Amino acid sequence: MSRQNDREPYEKTIAVNRKARHDYEVLETYEAGLVLTGSEIKSIRDGRVNLRGGYARIRDNEFWLLDVHISPYKEAGEHYGHEPGRPRKLLLHRREIRRLIGKLDRGGLTLIPLRLYIKGRWAKVELGLCRGRREYDRREAIAKRQARRDIERAWKDRYR
Repeated sequence: MSRQNDREPYEKTIAVNRKARHDYEVLETYEAGLVLTGSEIKSIRDGRVNLRGGYARIRDNEFWLLDVHISPYKEAGEHYGHEPGRPRKLLLHRREIRRLIGKLDRGGLTLIPLRLYIKGRWAKVELGLCRGRREYDRREAIAKRQARRDIERAWKDRYR
């Protein structure tokens, strides 16, 4: 495993929540660590994660990741395994927690997991501070994306 710079940690994307960018407008992103059990991290490294439908909530000034499915690790057995949909504690800096609490209290915003990845030895989740899109906003975004593709295709054909 060769890296360009030994000081930069290795990063490997495990799961991406593509539906989130379609259903929500992402205003800001945050990187958070996860508190996991041994069988959960092994299952994550195998890529057995589903972020769809997941969200983060605050409980007792701590953020928890809810409704994220991490499949049980087969080799762990039933005694040492984990509950696939259990809440998982998120690790954020105190300053980030305070800022997020303030923004979420105003209403209309939610924290959605956008991506789960391994950074160095640690599992991290990229959280998006999101505002829900209406149906017409989604259609408008699809139309803009299609128009941009058509323009790029025309330019490519023209200068061939």
